[in-house]
Amino acid sequence: MSRWLRKISLYFAAGSLGGLVNSIALWLFGAYGINAALQVAIHPRLTPTWLYPRIVWGGIWGLVFLLPLVKSRFVLRGLVLSLGPTLVQLCYVFPNVQHKGMLGVKLGMLTPVLVIVLNAIWGIAAALWLRLVDRST
Repeated sequence: MSRWLRKISLYFAAGSLGGLVNSIALWLFGAYGINAALQVAIHPRLTPTWLYPRIVWGGIWGLVFLLPLVKSRFVLRGLVLSLGPTLVQLCYVFPNVQHKGMLGVKLGMLTPVLVIVLNAIWGIAAALWLRLVDRST
């Protein structure tokens, strides 16, 4: 039982770290004009109100690392598992919660590309953290 609790805690922490890295990357993309150059209308302010739910959801999504997929290739594993939050963002959150159209295209036609890249950053950061702290992942 304690082994499972340790794994769940570790994966939540890895996902949370990935959420932090993803959020800082998104903020930097906005601050340095990358989003504007892509004509994507996402330019967040780095505030606790914006950051907190992203870190928590990153941690919740970190639990997908419990799935035994591509365990020997940790970067590939992070990329594959990042498809889960990507699909939810593009196919549920943007159209149904934020009313930004399917795939978030009301924010700009390249929004899906930006989401894929940023969630890949989440997946790689989480996978690297897991690789550093737990050799059994």
